[in-house]
Amino acid sequence: MERKEGYVKVPGGRVWYSLLGEENKEKTPLIVLHGGPGNTHDPLQAALHVLADERPVVFYDQLGSGNSDRPTDDALWKTERFVQELADIREALGLDHVHILGHSWGTMLAAAYLVDRKPAGVQSVIFSSPCLSAERWKQDADLFLSQLPKEVQETISRHEEQGTTDSKEYQDAMKVYYSRHVCRLDPLPAVMVESRSKGNKDIYMQMWGPSEFCPTGNLKTFDYTPKLHEIEIPSLFICGRYDEAAPESTQYYQSLVPNAEFHVFENSSHLAYLEEPEVYRKTVRAFLEKADRTSK
Repeated sequence: MERKEGYVKVPGGRVWYSLLGEENKEKTPLIVLHGGPGNTHDPLQAALHVLADERPVVFYDQLGSGNSDRPTDDALWKTERFVQELADIREALGLDHVHILGHSWGTMLAAAYLVDRKPAGVQSVIFSSPCLSAERWKQDADLFLSQLPKEVQETISRHEEQGTTDSKEYQDAMKVYYSRHVCRLDPLPAVMVESRSKGNKDIYMQMWGPSEFCPTGNLKTFDYTPKLHEIEIPSLFICGRYDEAAPESTQYYQSLVPNAEFHVFENSSHLAYLEEPEVYRKTVRAFLEKADRTSK
């Protein structure tokens, strides 16, 4: 498989990218926006690189994590800068026409890009395990937390109140939630373990918070639900049955986007692309193929 790697200059430094596959005039390229914030492209590429057998697929590490530059200026970690970063990557790689797949935080980035920039040439978008209202995410998380063993709930509550979320006790309690609603595979896929050391916890903490279920950062007021109706391109909303991006919320977001589609992976939580990779890829392929046809 043809592979091209390099760097793109963006506000704050250089972003590393990997472009897989060969140009195909019948198939529009796909750009993948990883979750986090502060995570890396690696888990998504491990699952989705095979899509490059029929179209170019672009993965990249957002500034501050993975193979990209790691500046220490806290002013860089805001949604608007990541939106500009995406625009700069498209321009640098000549992606005049593109599909977008965002996962988790990547769906927040995709929504902000599409709504605020209204960019030309985006033929479709996939919102994978979306968080498009931080308040709604927190409401779902509170419900999931209430279903955990009492001692786990008490440990989480105590450490959040005391500001000791970096303690081992909190981290261990957090893993109980994660094993139900983030990734249900045991053991975790090797790529998940390996990618952790390449992430940036400082970005995650500043933008989101100490855990998936405790938004305290600058994204805690994020809410694009009043604007989702402005997205007029083919859109697909997908999530796992046990996802922290709850199916009910994911379907609610889908209802706000004209003619959007919805799919639930029945044996997955937040990382369906690793938990059910074959059916995930099949679903994505079918949607992209249909979007290719309708955009001609």
